[in-house]
Order: sequence, then C-alpha cells, then structure tokens
Amino acid sequence: VTGAGQGIGEGYAKGLAAEGARVVVAEINEAQGSRVAGEIEKAGGKARFVRVDVASPESTRAMAKAAVDAFGGIDYLVNNAAIYHGMQIAPLISVDWEYYKRFMDVNMNGALLCVRACYESMAKRGGGAIINQSSTAAWMSIGYYGIAKLALNGLTQSLARELGPMKIRVNAIAPGPTDTEATRTIVPEVILKQTLSQMPLSRAGTPNDLVGACLFLLSDAAAWITGQVLNVDGGQIMRP
Repeated sequence: VTGAGQGIGEGYAKGLAAEGARVVVAEINEAQGSRVAGEIEKAGGKARFVRVDVASPESTRAMAKAAVDAFGGIDYLVNNAAIYHGMQIAPLISVDWEYYKRFMDVNMNGALLCVRACYESMAKRGGGAIINQSSTAAWMSIGYYGIAKLALNGLTQSLARELGPMKIRVNAIAPGPTDTEATRTIVPEVILKQTLSQMPLSRAGTPNDLVGACLFLLSDAAAWITGQVLNVDGGQIMRP
C-alpha cells in the first residue's frame, strides 16, 4: 500500500492486515510509515515499512524487491500515494512548471511505475489485483489534481486490458469528500459544508468507509471485475 503513512492509505494498510494480509507500508515519510507498520505489528498483524518515492523507477523497483524479499512475492498492490496534503493551489495557466511536473510524476505516473515494478511477481504467482486511488475530482474539472485523477482512471482501464491475460485485475476507487487531515487542510470549511449539504448522504466519509471497497475489489468476490472505477462518495457523483 503506497502512501500508507496516514489518512486513507493507513486505513487500507490496517484493514488489509486485519484480514490476514502481510502488508508493506510503502511511504516516503519514514516516521509515519514506521509508525503504521509498528501499530500493525503491535495489533498482531504482519507488516514492513519500506521507504519509497513513487515518482522514481529505481525506488519503486526497490520497493517491489523489498516486498518479495520480506514475504516471498506480491499478490496485491494499492496505489494510494499522492501529493494532496499541503498541495499548492494554482491555475493551470500559471502553476510553477517544475511543481506541475513533480505533481504529475507522483499523482499519475507513480501508479504506473509501481505497477511496472510489481506485476511480474503477481504474474509468477498466478495473478493478483491492483487498486488505483482515484477521486470524484476526476469528473469535476478541478485543476491539475482532477486531471491527474482522470488520467488515473484511463490508466486503470488500459492496464486492465494489458494485465488481464496475466490474471491480474485492475480497478480504481474514487472517494468523495473524506475526513482526513489532508482534506481539512486543503478544503475550506465553508466549501466542504456546502458540498456535503448537496449530497444524498450528506456527511463526510471516513477512511473506514473506503476500506470495505478496497477489501472487496482485492478479494475473490470481485474475481470477474476489472477496469472499473468504484465511487465511494455518499452519492456525490452519479455517472450514467
């Protein structure tokens, strides 16, 4: 699970560990990643912290090797890492170009690099499942964050076609407004309240609201589901 040092990624890692998975907490923040792995171990689960920069081919390959060395192989990959907490807000026409490129390298290309690093181990083990973390922002024309998530949806479908013959399924989860430290930092309270008031289930989600979808899409219960984007968003976006 990349970006598993806090927020939704932490929820995914702990939820998977609670179901018996041996989890690699892949995180760029060493303190946070070590904390989550330690809390999983303390609760009786099995976890390893591996520092990773998902924008780096070398770092993602090292992450995959560490997972194989620790646990014998890779069955599942959750591409959750993204620049979100502390994200700069700027128009596309004026955002600093170096920041924009770094943002896209992490939020879009990072998922592909992690898949490239992990898929061979999955294939050798007879298949597996991948989840990419999208967002309802993909359908809301919200700057470069939304563009990265929309591209991630396309990546999900393209990879589903490429990896399906290897018995590797690829799906995405698109959360709506979720109560995390990052969201509280990025989204002004007045805008969040207005957004929630317009939703059928008019409350913010929690990381736990996302965990069930993650466990389902990785499980054999979803054995014939691939190339899909599952909204977990209180009804915020209703796609035809």
